[in-house]
Formats: sequence, C-alpha cells, structure tokens
Amino acid sequence: MEKADILSMEKEELTEFMKGLGEAAYRGKQVFTRLHLKKAVSFGEMTELSLKLRELLKEKAGLYGVKTVKKYKSSIDNTIKYLFLIENGYIIESVLMKYDYGYTVCVSTQAGCRMGCSFCASTIGGLDRSLTAGEILSQIYEIERQEGIRVGHVVMMGCGEPLDNFENCVKFIKIISCKDGAEISKRNITLSTCGLVDKIYELAELKLPITLAVSLHAPNDGIRKRLMPIANKYKYEDVIRAAKDYAEATKRRVTFEYSLIDGVNDSRENAEELSRRLKGILAHVNLIPVNSVKERSYIKSSDKNVRAFSRILTEKGIENTVRRKLGADINAACGQLRNSEVKAK
Repeated sequence: MEKADILSMEKEELTEFMKGLGEAAYRGKQVFTRLHLKKAVSFGEMTELSLKLRELLKEKAGLYGVKTVKKYKSSIDNTIKYLFLIENGYIIESVLMKYDYGYTVCVSTQAGCRMGCSFCASTIGGLDRSLTAGEILSQIYEIERQEGIRVGHVVMMGCGEPLDNFENCVKFIKIISCKDGAEISKRNITLSTCGLVDKIYELAELKLPITLAVSLHAPNDGIRKRLMPIANKYKYEDVIRAAKDYAEATKRRVTFEYSLIDGVNDSRENAEELSRRLKGILAHVNLIPVNSVKERSYIKSSDKNVRAFSRILTEKGIENTVRRKLGADINAACGQLRNSEVKAK
C-alpha cells in the first residue's frame, strides 16, 4: 500500500490529509461521507469534487477494499458466506445473517490467526497478516452493495483475534459508528477475544460502549489450557477478573462464549464449576455446540447435554442462551471455507 489508505482514516485524519493537498477542510468531511455513507468504490464516483481533485486523489491515495472471490447462500436460513480477496493475495471471510431485528455481519479482523485454539479452523494455517481498518469496513460495505441492504449490527468474530490487531480494530469501530458515515451504533457492535487480558484493560480505558465477548470455553485452567494456548499466558482467574472489570468500567454486560465439546467440557460438574466462577458478574453465557472441523477431532455435545448444561446454569442464576446455528449447509462457522479455499489454491 504505497498510496495513502484513506478508507482507513478517521474523519479528522482525512480532513488533515485533504488540507495537506491544499484543499479546504470541508473536503475531508465530503470525501469521508462519500466513502462511508454513500460507499463509493472509486474516486470517479465523487462527482461533487472537481475533475482535477479526483485525479489528484487517484495519484496520492488508494481505496484498498475487498474483492469477492466466492459467495455461498444457505438453503436453510438464507445466511450468506463470502470469501474476499485482500491485498497481497490473502483470503478472508465474512458472514451475513438475518435476524428479526435486522441484518448482522460477522467480519474478519485478520487473515488467519496465531492464537492456536485447538477447535477452531481459523488458526490452522497460522497468521498471514492483520487487516487494516479499511479492509474490515469494506467487508460490510461490499455486502451491503451486493445485497441492497443496510447492516445494523456487527460482530467481530470472524477469522483472527481482534485484540491482536488492536489499533486497526479500534479505528474501525470509531469510523463505522461516526455520524457522518455508516453510523452503526457502538452498542450494536460486539468484539470477541480469546482473552488477551492486558488488551481488555486497554479497551476498557477507551470507554467504548461495545459488547465484549470473551471466549472462555472451559470452567478452569486445566481444561482451558488443553483447548486454548493463550491460557498458558493468562490465568483463568485473571481473564474472569478482566471481564468483570470491563463490565464495571463500561456498564456493559459481558458475554462469555462457551463451545460445548463432547466429553471435554460439557459435564454437570463443568456446568456447576462455571456457575461458581461467574457468580456476581454482569454477564451472559453464549453456549455453542462446537462446529465440526475435519482437521480437528472434537465432537459437539449432544442436544441432551447442551440442554442439561444450560439448565444447570439457569438454576444457578447464570443467564445463558444456546446459540442458534446458522448456515450449517455452507460451513458458515469461522475459518472453514477460507481454510478450504487456501488449501485448494
């Protein structure tokens, strides 16, 4: 990316960039609105700018978005999965989901992942690189253009660990919620992390009213270390404390993600221990029957065990829901299609 990446610039940055080109400050807001409200994909579309200025922007700046490689639509629930190409030839994926309250897009924040969670397809090939703020934004804008819709909710739960790409993800949140752009409410944005404790505290300091989702997947350190290498760096109790402190600092309820794996973390004892760990925290547990990944040996919990696990949490006063599985016929779980495409190439 030799030219200025203006799609990744916040409004104030873009204003300074335009002033640096000898233009009036209002041009910054004008270009920002064109990019993030009207979703322009070329400078030629910015017809309110003079031809001379459009040519200057072509010379000095680039629009580094995503390009569609493949698209899959579920015949079960109309979930749509997209494989996108980014700079350097890397593949990422995004998912469009429709709910009663509107459209949600699950975005990737990295091409691949280096966290190494043993049940996840996203991390199989390691990390290629982190995405820019503009590349994260472009996933949403491209889906909106293709489907003729307006997205109202965003979950940062696709490929990658968002807090391992901290600056670009924070910039993405600020741009996507800006009133002169897409203006998606921060309260409609969820960021998922495997539990980078220091970054959770750094995020809390920003007081962004987003929802934090912590991938817990175990009731204790012993099981968590088997599933998630990050547990060797951050103790279970420290992850829980960071989530609790985040909830207190932001006044936002934290979500704990818990993938249920047959014979690993789905017993009655596991549910009771998890309940004790989470007692008194402003939190909600999202129970997820683990997705089958052919490179992994884990089997999802039976429906009976999932219901029993949920019932125990409820009895112990822990709010929880069982995640509705979307796009099952198109491998909509994060990393699966991307991994297949990368292998094929």
